[in-house]
Amino acid sequence: MSESISEAKSAPTDRSTLGPFDESEVSGVRPYVDLGSIKLIPREGLNLRLEVEEGTGRVIAVALDFQGSTLQVQVFASTRSGGLWHEVRHQLSEQIAAQGGSVTEGLTEIGPDLLTRVPAMVEGKQVFQDVCFIGVDGPRWFLRGVIAGPAAVETDKRATMIELFRDIVVVRGQQPVPPRELLPLRVPEQASGATSTGA
Repeated sequence: MSESISEAKSAPTDRSTLGPFDESEVSGVRPYVDLGSIKLIPREGLNLRLEVEEGTGRVIAVALDFQGSTLQVQVFASTRSGGLWHEVRHQLSEQIAAQGGSVTEGLTEIGPDLLTRVPAMVEGKQVFQDVCFIGVDGPRWFLRGVIAGPAAVETDKRATMIELFRDIVVVRGQQPVPPRELLPLRVPEQASGATSTGA
């Protein structure tokens, strides 16, 4: 790659006080839904889905359905000094462009995002779906969000999904994990009322 991609962290200056949070930055008083490397604050109308890898049964992502849009989140190991979001954005842009999609870089309160139209097959026809990618580099972790639905294109609805994203607490743990490796997620012990209002 001839182009130099910044390895600096990409995060809002108020990340430690307004999120997304590291476990060390929050008290244990608030009620959280514990998903392993991610903790979520329950809220009315929020429906939680776990995305499981076929074959292994491993939980690889958490999808939050809220007010007609979806925020899918994943958390990856990173280094203490460097960040991943600048490099990941560059790679996503290249991949989507190679698939025939379009990419526009924007800016939100948490930093740069990618507003994309990605090709997808729906009922045997190729269509384009609007998807917004967001990300924040924390201490030794990188949290990525993928917004789909009306919030991918409507600014006010996207702000609500970013608010959800900022409520997330990341539990990095002390175990050594190579950078870019997915941190482990698990099914919450009390997977009921607080996590879902639907069947």
